[in-house]
Amino acid sequence: MHQTTYRYLTKHPELINFVRHNPEWYRYLSRDPGRIVEIGKEAKKFYGKTIPQQAEKLSGKIQMVSMLLQVAGSMKD
Repeated sequence: MHQTTYRYLTKHPELINFVRHNPEWYRYLSRDPGRIVEIGKEAKKFYGKTIPQQAEKLSGKIQMVSMLLQVAGSMKD
């Protein structure tokens, strides 16, 4: 792995953790250091930080609160 790629990964702990969980990225980055941009996108998908994933997570939380309010309302009666 190129020294600049390694330094970039060490500055971003999430990315180095992503590479540890997905060892094929060692090979990709060793062969083509330009894929460092691509690894950021893949890591976001892996950690669930894309906008659709966050929207889905928020939707689930809203549904949970809604159900809890319904249960609390039915217990009140």
